[in-house]
Amino acid sequence: MKAELICVGTELLLGDIVNTNAAFIAKNLAMLGIDHVYEVVVGDNKDRLKAQLEITKNRSDIIILSGGLGPTQDDLTKETVAEHLNKKLVFDENVYKHIEEYFNKIKRPITENSKKQAYVIEGSRVLMNEWGTAPGLICEENNKTYILLPGPPMELEPMFNKYVFPYLKERSSTVLVSKTVKIMGIGEAMAEEMVKDLIKSQNPTLAPYAKDGEVHFRITAKAKNEEEAQSLIQPVYNRLKEIFGINIYAEDDQTLEEVVANLLIKNNLTIAVAESCTGGLVTSKLVNYPGISSVLLEGVVTYSNDSKIKRLMVSEETLKQHGAVSYQTAIEMAEGVAKTAKADIGISTTGIAGPSGGTSKKPVGLVYLGVYIKGYKTFKELKLAGDRQRIRERASKELLDFLRRELKTEMIGK
Repeated sequence: MKAELICVGTELLLGDIVNTNAAFIAKNLAMLGIDHVYEVVVGDNKDRLKAQLEITKNRSDIIILSGGLGPTQDDLTKETVAEHLNKKLVFDENVYKHIEEYFNKIKRPITENSKKQAYVIEGSRVLMNEWGTAPGLICEENNKTYILLPGPPMELEPMFNKYVFPYLKERSSTVLVSKTVKIMGIGEAMAEEMVKDLIKSQNPTLAPYAKDGEVHFRITAKAKNEEEAQSLIQPVYNRLKEIFGINIYAEDDQTLEEVVANLLIKNNLTIAVAESCTGGLVTSKLVNYPGISSVLLEGVVTYSNDSKIKRLMVSEETLKQHGAVSYQTAIEMAEGVAKTAKADIGISTTGIAGPSGGTSKKPVGLVYLGVYIKGYKTFKELKLAGDRQRIRERASKELLDFLRRELKTEMIGK
């Protein structure tokens, strides 16, 4: 089966709202093993939507439409699909009763145009909307399935889960299962070159996705059931682990901060963070993880030289001789925050985020990371590109990954 999604709404074309419905439906179609071949956005225009339906019916078996089911004059999806199918709209008493009950519940008078939502395409299956007023519809015609859903995500998502997912699951003979492997420290081109033989595979497939400072590999297998799909994925996953080793920082929905937090908690290691150019971003990322309070003692932003000296005990001589942006300062910052906070680990950032402040010797994007672990000290130099925010974000991620690698290495050493 081939599926196509038509998202209806001029606000989508104008960029006034982000089309989260498309991502939600796409992920669910993938889970169902249904080939999602096209995705189209059409404004609130009857003629253009009708023309698109003609195109879509010739190339797709399942046609999902979101949006345009409301009470206003520019909500034309249901009416247009009815014309496309040469069907009438008929009044549904049960739907209208539901609309009346909904307005009573929210203590608002029912509007005259709300009655428009009680008309459904003749012969269609009505999907009652418990989260709003506009019902969804499923129309089966000429070996094609048309699924109409309201546009608001708070209505579409639960309706899809309750009605559409089970409906499509009954009609799908396969499942599509994916596993994502996330790596840092290797560029996209090099990473792809390292797995070029695996990328040639048709089932499972292996696809690289470039992120800011990292690469994700998604392994996807199509099979009769999840167990069979997992058996296809496992050898490819094992091979990726062999190829990339410690460069793999997480899998699937895991985040970098989650991985680091788990390492700290599992090994009962307390941590303190000293930040200059990142201005609290590293600490903020760690705080994203629930339960981090058991090991994160404090995070401080020591932006000025004076604060580095007073708060972190960075040597005045170090700052005079090497400057605030130096590996020597980064190491002393990490050690200083660990010792003053009485933490097992101290980590630090210092650099030039720009857009000004750089020199020929120390350009914008130069960042030093410091790590102190129970007396062990190390640093990393970064030369980053981009605007101020991108440099700060990238440096924050790089520091967490640097710490992850050091902790992993220490565990292996034990």
